[in-house]
Amino acid sequence: MNISAVIITDNWDEKMKRCVKSVEWCGELIIIEDKHVESRIKNYELSLPAQAGIKNNNVGIYQRDLNNDFGKQRNYGLEKAKGDWVLFVDSDEEVSRELRKEITTKPQISECVGFYFKRQDCFMGRWLKHGEVGEMKLLRLAKKNAGRWRGCVHETWDIKGPTAVLENPLHHYPHPTITEFLEKINCYTDIVAQSWKEEGRKIHGWEIILYPLGKFLQNYLWKLGFLDSFPGLVMAVMMSFHSFLARSKYWIINSTVGRSLHSPD
Repeated sequence: MNISAVIITDNWDEKMKRCVKSVEWCGELIIIEDKHVESRIKNYELSLPAQAGIKNNNVGIYQRDLNNDFGKQRNYGLEKAKGDWVLFVDSDEEVSRELRKEITTKPQISECVGFYFKRQDCFMGRWLKHGEVGEMKLLRLAKKNAGRWRGCVHETWDIKGPTAVLENPLHHYPHPTITEFLEKINCYTDIVAQSWKEEGRKIHGWEIILYPLGKFLQNYLWKLGFLDSFPGLVMAVMMSFHSFLARSKYWIINSTVGRSLHSPD
């Protein structure tokens, strides 16, 4: 397989180094950095190819305004990639050795145009096996011309053709602290609320309370999040808070718009 690895990032840290190292076996590396984030890109440009084990002429580092649209950022990386296949990995993820071996030796590779990965989260020092994140599957490897990314946040790769699910995991190391987790939730829910407004989505008042409550019960009890001990509880609470915050922000946006439309000049 002629694979281009694409990494979307807003931070150059130890997790990013680990991510880059995990895709050194790919034929090309494309890195798309949000240009509005303070960058240390110049410190990496010379050392990155050597660290990654990829030839200098097969590394492309680009800065582009994210503008709160992760789908467009990924499509930009898709356009820059030269490989027949494209592998998307976030900067806080790592392609496990087992997953790498499976990708490069998959017998039915020619029968599919895309592959889903099982993502395994390491949160508060524990691998989560239950709850919503315990059953996460993401389409991250596909033929370059199979389709485009859709959505501003929690984006999906909309491809046409047969797909399969690989058995070995994509490792995910999110939110090293609760503070960073809350900051990420605050950022993502801003984007979600604005995208709902642009879509003209309708949110009922009762959803602000009942939907997050249902989300918590589903993740912690129905999907057995309690078996992941305290990290499972924190994750279930945070996922519920995400639902609450997105709907609350959307409600506030709509209320503000309504008041401005009906207020006297």
